[in-house]
Amino acid sequence: MLERQAGPLARSLARRALARPRARWSLAVLGALIALAAGADLLASDLPLLLHMRGQLHVLPCVVRPAGLRALDNRRIAAHLTADDWMLLPLSPWGPNTHDLDAVLGAPSGEHWLGTDSAGRDVLARVAHGARVSLSVGVASVWLLSCIGLIVGLCSGYFGGVIDQVLMRVVDCLHAVPTMLLLITVLSLLRPTGATSVLAMICVIGAVRWTELSRLVRAEVLRVRQSAYVEAARGLGLGAFQILTRHVLPNVLSPVLVAASFAMAGAVVLEGALSFLGFGVPDDVASWGSLLHEVRDHAHAWWLAVFPGSMMFLSVSASNLLGEALRDAIDPRL
Repeated sequence: MLERQAGPLARSLARRALARPRARWSLAVLGALIALAAGADLLASDLPLLLHMRGQLHVLPCVVRPAGLRALDNRRIAAHLTADDWMLLPLSPWGPNTHDLDAVLGAPSGEHWLGTDSAGRDVLARVAHGARVSLSVGVASVWLLSCIGLIVGLCSGYFGGVIDQVLMRVVDCLHAVPTMLLLITVLSLLRPTGATSVLAMICVIGAVRWTELSRLVRAEVLRVRQSAYVEAARGLGLGAFQILTRHVLPNVLSPVLVAASFAMAGAVVLEGALSFLGFGVPDDVASWGSLLHEVRDHAHAWWLAVFPGSMMFLSVSASNLLGEALRDAIDPRL
């Protein structure tokens, strides 16, 4: 009966969590950040939203990137427009890697709303496009570490014996190594470039940060496996895989969701810290951490710290508040 109630119980916990103002605020902030990441090309791009040029209409060239316009940008297109041509520019007509050599380390102005970095690149464009990298690293690495932590925790807690001893010793050994030191060492050996660096960071963070989650899952499985419905499932002859997936897993997911929300905040901070130290994504890939990296050499350029730092603060705060709301909803003492 308890197993059958797992679905309604999860929905009830979700409603209780969302009833809290901080949960609604955190979801609104996370939704806005995801929308910013998804619509970065519509907000800041070196190609227009609409372009009518030489009798041809281009719809969203900033997204589709037609072959005939790849060598151009907004300034070059404007120079070739005739009286019959027109274009609709995005809010920021600069791409994340478009250089404006006349405004290197420029403060916020009417042309560059959030200023420029040491290479003359628009900070607004890099903050918007950097949301894709930072949030992708956070979400994907949490998904990876959750999968690993769930598998290890389920196997360790359910089977026990030698399997439990071996898996927990592996967890202890990995947990004993400082996370930041291990990440820096692995990324230094891999030396990824381009988009591969994002994938490498996701895999490395996910492969390192699962230890705490596996211990939490193991503790929940040790509690659940003694329940009457699990014993009944064994008596009916169900296999271990069926018991784990149909009876045990649904009843240990609630604390895992709480831990995952906190882990996402930690992953975003880790990505920013690694990029700040120079071990994250390369300079041609926009991210919040790469913007913070430039502050080390240009401390007077306050806009390089304030704007990406604010975005990181919002994402981390929203993830933590969402985790606290879920934890309060799950806690039976509240």
